[in-house]
Amino acid sequence: MNDKISPKYQMQLIDEIEEEIWSQYSSYKKVEAYINKWYEADQYGNWQNFPIIKKNKGEIDLFKTLHEVDGETLLKIAIDLGVETPDFIPSIPTFRNAIKSSYETASQTFEKALRQIEESPETAIGLANSALESIIKEILKDDSIKIKLDTKKTLYKLTIDILKEFQLFPNGNMLNEIKTIGSSLLAINQSIEKLRSEKTDFHGKTKDDYIIKDSLYTYFTVNSVATVGLFLMSFYKNKFLTAKQNIAETEEDDLPF
Repeated sequence: MNDKISPKYQMQLIDEIEEEIWSQYSSYKKVEAYINKWYEADQYGNWQNFPIIKKNKGEIDLFKTLHEVDGETLLKIAIDLGVETPDFIPSIPTFRNAIKSSYETASQTFEKALRQIEESPETAIGLANSALESIIKEILKDDSIKIKLDTKKTLYKLTIDILKEFQLFPNGNMLNEIKTIGSSLLAINQSIEKLRSEKTDFHGKTKDDYIIKDSLYTYFTVNSVATVGLFLMSFYKNKFLTAKQNIAETEEDDLPF
């Protein structure tokens, strides 16, 4: 991934990461402890991914150390710290901002997922799945939605319900382009749920079952959740909330005083 991230973007990202680290960890001791969480060494103590550079007095030189870190790890550190990366991973920061106020439960769950990506990839996938479920359930609570919420349904069946309400559920009577969108959304959410159910510890596994341990898959899954979530929220806002607001304004205009 490093060769896909331009030096100019890495320079900007390093500045933002450095500022955020000092903001969250106010001492050299804590800053070095945080960086050590990303540091990898072999059995002889030789660094494997990047060196930790020290100043003359033995304190970590954070600026120089960060410039030794590869681009992929820089992105992971940025996400872990909450530094926005809109030029490279646009969905995640946009999604986080979009759900803060109107989807509080989903927001809290998604933030937990982000913090678990590196330490526990399988847990992050489960939490991301739950965040998307929460968003759909919140939308289906709206009185203007004809299909009523069934709180016992999980992500795949909730997706069927909301796509039917949005008239995006794939069937033979719709345009091929719209049918493709609906089919893709359904397939994505089904795959996310299957990952949670079959490739994580959420439903219990035996020693022979495959469990996701590579954060690369988790980053892709979490970003997919953000992208799908943004689409569903935007569609709901434009087709339902805006219509309700227009009706309310019209009714106010008709008042005789």
